[in-house]
Amino acid sequence: PRLLSQFFFADERVTRVVAEINGLDAELDPQQYLVLLNQLHLSQARLLAVLERIMEECIPTQRHSRDYLVKFPEELLVDNLGNHMLFAAECLLAGTFLEMEESDGAQLRPQARNLLCSLELVRRVLREQSLSQPNSYPEPVRTVLIQFDRLFAEFELSYVSSLVAVKSPEEIYRQQEIIVLFCETVERALHLGYLTQEMIDGYEPLLMFTIPRLAIISGLLIYPDGPLSLERSPEEMPRVFSPFYNLLRKIRDLLRVLSAEELWLLERSLCTAE
Repeated sequence: PRLLSQFFFADERVTRVVAEINGLDAELDPQQYLVLLNQLHLSQARLLAVLERIMEECIPTQRHSRDYLVKFPEELLVDNLGNHMLFAAECLLAGTFLEMEESDGAQLRPQARNLLCSLELVRRVLREQSLSQPNSYPEPVRTVLIQFDRLFAEFELSYVSSLVAVKSPEEIYRQQEIIVLFCETVERALHLGYLTQEMIDGYEPLLMFTIPRLAIISGLLIYPDGPLSLERSPEEMPRVFSPFYNLLRKIRDLLRVLSAEELWLLERSLCTAE
């Protein structure tokens, strides 16, 4: 159950697979090479997972900030992102510039080198610690973990920023505005009896359609200064709504002529229509 013991065996697995790859002629046996490469990715993922748990146990208050992750596109925020970063660093150090311009890759190579050297140091230090005192984390262990955590975070941000357009602070704020709008919409719908708490607690599938529909009405009529404010230009609106700027103006103009009873009937119908 000790994390350092788990790290030792995970590290052994990585070392063994690397040795098998180095002793194989990929041209003579390409199928076996692919099998071993997949095993390497799996064993590295296991190693990083254990290392992550060790850092959470050893340096929980000294971890490098990961606030930058909110800037990343949602499709990149997957469980194996760390393993992909490690693979990218290895490719960059080997002179292979995957998915990016050679000039960008050349700029990232020093960071990749520092990261991989730091990882090798962490592996060596943790192996020695697991064989001597597997129940403690002395200061030298903490120091190399803090350095590795910082280098990993810096490389992750630099690498992803070179591949995709990360969100600006303004885009993040607009996204938060949408979250607030949806929360206020749900609160209002509960108050007016459009929805019930049981529907929310039970993850009623109809809510996937109901809440966005009600949010559009709330954003246009109830909270006109929020993310659906049509006083802004389309470029200043959240991306999810900006393509529909003209349509939203037409919807708002139609909503404004409804009486309170007609608006209530409309919202009720939106809660039941498929």
